[in-house]
Amino acid sequence: MKPNRIYTYIALIVGVATLIAWNSPTFNNNPQANSDSQDTLKITILQTADIHGQLDPHPELFWENNEIVFKKRGGLAHIKTLFDEERKKNPGKTIIVDGGDLIQGSGYVAFSEGEVMTDVIKNMNYDVLIPGNWEVIYGKQKMLEVYEKFETPTIVQNMKHEDSNENLYPSYLVKEIDGVRLGFIGINDPDVPIRQNPIFSKGINFSQIDNSVKKFIDKVKVDEKIDVMFLVTHIGIYKQVTLANSPIAENVDYILGNDTHERVRQPIQGTYAKVTEPGAFGSFVGKLNLYFVNNKLVKDDYELIDVDPEVYKADPEIQAIINKNKAPYQENLETIVGYTTEPLYRYLTVENPMDNLITDAARWKTGADISISNGFRFGNPIVPKDGKPAAITRANLWNLMPVNEPVKTGKATGKQIKMWLEKEMHNAFAQNATERFGGWLVRFSGMKVEFNSQNDKNERIISIEVNGEPLDENRYYTISACERPGDPDHVLCRMPNVIDVETKDYTIHEVVEEYLKLHSPISPKMDGRAYCEYLGVNSFSTVPGTDYIFK
Repeated sequence: MKPNRIYTYIALIVGVATLIAWNSPTFNNNPQANSDSQDTLKITILQTADIHGQLDPHPELFWENNEIVFKKRGGLAHIKTLFDEERKKNPGKTIIVDGGDLIQGSGYVAFSEGEVMTDVIKNMNYDVLIPGNWEVIYGKQKMLEVYEKFETPTIVQNMKHEDSNENLYPSYLVKEIDGVRLGFIGINDPDVPIRQNPIFSKGINFSQIDNSVKKFIDKVKVDEKIDVMFLVTHIGIYKQVTLANSPIAENVDYILGNDTHERVRQPIQGTYAKVTEPGAFGSFVGKLNLYFVNNKLVKDDYELIDVDPEVYKADPEIQAIINKNKAPYQENLETIVGYTTEPLYRYLTVENPMDNLITDAARWKTGADISISNGFRFGNPIVPKDGKPAAITRANLWNLMPVNEPVKTGKATGKQIKMWLEKEMHNAFAQNATERFGGWLVRFSGMKVEFNSQNDKNERIISIEVNGEPLDENRYYTISACERPGDPDHVLCRMPNVIDVETKDYTIHEVVEEYLKLHSPISPKMDGRAYCEYLGVNSFSTVPGTDYIFK
């Protein structure tokens, strides 16, 4: 046989062997084998999201074996240790991203207007940040000041100065590692002025996610010679999955999602991109490993890491900063204001013990027929131990009630209430994810509602009772909610044309504290004031078109 023919056969055999190896279970399921390959480059992306000012370890709620369990998780000093350990595993090739909502959500950030976070985040060594929907809570100027003190690259494509229409921050960031160019484009929720009190975001314009965004993505990919494109979005899991299936994301590889506090443990594959979302409150860190050969992405793997404080000991430097920054507010916030014999949490889609406490307290104080409160997944649970009531501190209340506004009352007809409730249900359960706001039903006391989340818009309600009687569409009912600065006087929790409106001289936090003082120890439970047979009692998430399960 001629030598050149021998070489051809050898090359063919090697090529087939290589192809088999690349597609073998060993290669696909053994990241360590991949990363040790001489020709394989591994890049690690670590992601946090929706930390919401949570500085310390805290109880976290999990859904395991069809029941709720609580475990201690989180703490920024512990996250710093995790970051350092992961960087040592892949030195010079690890990028750390935060997806927003850093400076709102606890009493410590509320009283300091985010300042307790500045030198903590500055020393966490993030590579890139984006602002979330709650970053505007202290106003535009304060947000800009706090983020400047982070001394960390911040990006967002769709937030602009109202007066000049110039970007608040650069739209994107490029990171190059061993010749591989990674592009990161930041996008915040365009509906911030509607979701949050309108006054919070005064002076900021938010642009929509439309075909102009596609043109921008495509331009960045070409101009910057991007090998892997990331969107770092703060728009919620429903819209993030929809975006991954939209031609807008045609040149996007990964959507590092944030906002709805979902725990995506296996990336959700869309038509064009994969979607992640790494929980909330600093309880988790998402870890995405990317494997490259000749600058081409050939494989990835993903893990959602629990921030277990027993596994990741506190970084001494970060912990010292946290202790120093908390000190001026600690005496007030750690004051005990009540006790509970039952766990308090706000994690379920339809009804939660903490929401029942809030709305029951408001109805007790105001004497209203119905008291309502925004529904959302928020805060660290308060968990009794060893059969003893758990103390409730002001810090606990701020963790579970992150905004403290005056109580507002008014009157609306039964017909208005029904129309409003149908709209709120559509906000939470629309099958078209672009029509959703959040993903949790509004909460209430004094009213009992049965509904079907799968019905069409304006056809979800099966029955409504107010204080044990069927809703009378022609009758006026008194309602209490919280004032949203910037809303018209006639609007009450997004319900328009309410009459006899009165803003009280007390806040919802003051109401709950007063209620706890008189009624502790409390024992709030879910009592079926809102029920949907399709969702059941323990509904954590509804993400149409996916097999995602919160756990």
